[in-house]
Amino acid sequence: MVAGGALVAGGALVAGGALAGGATIAATRAEGTGERTAGTGTTPVASVGALVEPFHGARQAGVTTEPQAHAAFVALTVRPGTDRAALGRMLRLLSDDAARLTQGQPALADTEAELGLLPARLTVTFGFGPGLYRAAGVDDRRPASVTDLPAFRVDRLQPAWTGGDLLLQICADDAITVAHAQRVLLKDSRPFATVRWVQQGFRRSPGVEPGGHTQRNLFGQLDGTANPRPGAPLDSAVWVPDGPGWLRDSSTLVVRRISMNLETWDLLGRTDRELAVGRRLDTGAPLTGTAEHDEPDFAATDAHGLTVIPDFSHLTRAHVTDDRLKILRRPYNYDGVPTADGDADAGLIFTSYQADIARQFLPIQRRLADRDLLNEWTTPIGSAVFAIPPGCQPGGWVGEQVLG
Repeated sequence: MVAGGALVAGGALVAGGALAGGATIAATRAEGTGERTAGTGTTPVASVGALVEPFHGARQAGVTTEPQAHAAFVALTVRPGTDRAALGRMLRLLSDDAARLTQGQPALADTEAELGLLPARLTVTFGFGPGLYRAAGVDDRRPASVTDLPAFRVDRLQPAWTGGDLLLQICADDAITVAHAQRVLLKDSRPFATVRWVQQGFRRSPGVEPGGHTQRNLFGQLDGTANPRPGAPLDSAVWVPDGPGWLRDSSTLVVRRISMNLETWDLLGRTDRELAVGRRLDTGAPLTGTAEHDEPDFAATDAHGLTVIPDFSHLTRAHVTDDRLKILRRPYNYDGVPTADGDADAGLIFTSYQADIARQFLPIQRRLADRDLLNEWTTPIGSAVFAIPPGCQPGGWVGEQVLG
């Protein structure tokens, strides 16, 4: 499923104390060299490393947070015999690590403390797979839609990218920050879990283009134009508004690794590419419009009586009008090692956040699997589902409502 994009901006704050002072010095030097971010802002590039996102709160960060440039999605498998009490100990430890690192403080016993001083808008988001609920003996608290997805005819799933009991979604605007956070969290999870898979992705870096631009995938497609609008529409689509403590302010996540055949895509002319997508590649406008967010007219026909936007286009198959049934796309590109002949190993780490997978994600995915022409150039090779439990307050830990 190829889709994704721009989200609500998270409130980024400059870290306090000595770190903020160091950022000021660096910023002053940057001003002297004319190094500033693109767009209307005047924030020096050197201050990017000092920006922080809140960790504590009713809802976890990293969902509606403005997407950062770098991401690591780390899926863990719970070790046999790890029970509810042990899982609670692990999540207390990992939550403490995340709370410190996201605020520009080294984790306890951090062996590379200097690498924890520049958070660069680091977020760590925890996801619980079906196996974690079973291991803890609390399957009755698992959201009903958090279960293995049905098989789709377009899938060619590989075990190396599929499943997982616990997900650590680690995002920041600096790759070293992500790598260090991943290392700290994995070291502290060793007694409780093993690594199942790691997927690393990227987006545009801060300052490359002004804020508010929709992400492009490696097909050159604007990816996420149809995300729910900020405010109430976004909240109703992504978050569970009420219910018991383990469900309220939670969400769900689908992670799909999608291989993109860039070699055969390269053979298409621009017109054929735009017919497959249903949008113009330069502006993202529907083929019946002139601007990215114009409403598509699926009934419009050309001089030959054919619909301007084909029924097989990605836009047509993925289109949803009800904000409550939309999904929030927050994708990352990946680019692996090419073959000896130079063929790319590239694609999309597609992530979809929604209140209910069965009600929101599955109807879209079924339509795409049935007749999306982009299936000719894309292949899902990995798939996993997770609950995103509520956040925690200072002194608490992520998962306490589920396991407590």
